[in-house]
Amino acid sequence: MKDQLTVVIASSNPGKSAEIRDLLTDYPICIKKLSDFGPIPPVVEDGKTFDENAYKKASFVSRFDENAYKKASFVSRVLGLPALADDSGLVVEALDGAPGIYSARYAGDDASDIQRCTKLLAEMKGKTNRRAAFECVISIAVPTGAALTYEARCEGLLLETPAGENGFGYDPVFYYPPLKKTFAELTREQKSRISHRGKALGELKDEFDKVSIWIRQHMPRL
Repeated sequence: MKDQLTVVIASSNPGKSAEIRDLLTDYPICIKKLSDFGPIPPVVEDGKTFDENAYKKASFVSRFDENAYKKASFVSRVLGLPALADDSGLVVEALDGAPGIYSARYAGDDASDIQRCTKLLAEMKGKTNRRAAFECVISIAVPTGAALTYEARCEGLLLETPAGENGFGYDPVFYYPPLKKTFAELTREQKSRISHRGKALGELKDEFDKVSIWIRQHMPRL
């Protein structure tokens, strides 16, 4: 398709990537994964907010920072692609907002989803306030440094024991009252209708034509 945009998903999380790809299936976008371009060093997510981390991931993949990428020929071919990054996490009221931007590393850098949930439930033991929310920031960046940002939130409660086999991350312990199920008990389609990521991407989709024009206007002239 002549007018199709190519966008890189700046995430190594297969669950996030799958949800994003599914939500953008019907749009004229050629979506690429990080693995499509060979080994790429991970971005150090040291931003203090979801916005900073999402922007950093997106702009990093778009520009392919020259300090990390000087030697491979594929860099010059990939250089100049717009990128879409998601930074999201679970904000728990009784834990003063933790794990927040550290959600993915809450139980250690190499911890599994089960280990993260186990640590969270241990921290919540005995607490009656189970209110929590997933927050998401979607950042679309181009090589010139400009970026668009979309954000959304989904509120729920934390269970005392996990339930459900679907999803990823903290989905088994995040209970969504309107549907009376955890995120892990929903299908991907059901979750995307009401989740933080689904809502943020929904805003992007509502403005897709404008976003497409914006990307083309801000891409560097070769």
